[in-house]
Amino acid sequence: MRFSKKIVLASSSPRRQQLLAEMGYEFTVRRAEVDERFPEHLPGAEVALFLCKKKALAFAENELHPDEIIITADTIVCLNDTILNKPTKREEAIAMLQMLSGKKHDVITGICLRSAGKIKAFTDCTEVYFKELSAETIAHYLDLYKPYDKAGGYGIQEWIGLVGIEKIVGSYFNVMGLPTARLREELEEFVNS
Repeated sequence: MRFSKKIVLASSSPRRQQLLAEMGYEFTVRRAEVDERFPEHLPGAEVALFLCKKKALAFAENELHPDEIIITADTIVCLNDTILNKPTKREEAIAMLQMLSGKKHDVITGICLRSAGKIKAFTDCTEVYFKELSAETIAHYLDLYKPYDKAGGYGIQEWIGLVGIEKIVGSYFNVMGLPTARLREELEEFVNS
């Protein structure tokens, strides 16, 4: 799918790159180094929004070509008021999956679109309901997939999603890191406004 502007995806996430490609867009990947810390008082949706904007604003004005749109994204997993980041080790991943077991949580992705002189950010939220997960199920998943690069310690597209998720309310692809249908609408509006 072609726009009058070139799309730049500012993400090293293979899942985001795959989804954008499967949407039919041609794009390049370009990242800026960003400190992903955020103010602790922010509620979940605002954290995702804060971080995707921070990533977009990390590009200096002179790094933006007039014919480019930069897409940045940040996905968080939120259980009640607790944000579950990417686990750094096995014990942390076990604790996260135990916390999610038998409960509903929200997956919130913030997306920011930026071109020279214009910026727009939005969020998309999906409710995810996990079945009760046994210690064996959690251990098997971690041994097989080592999901230490994923917020909340899991990937819905992996084995745990097949056997452990009862239902979702909202976009499946949002849980993978990119709310594709919403992104397409927002991109078209951004380019044409």
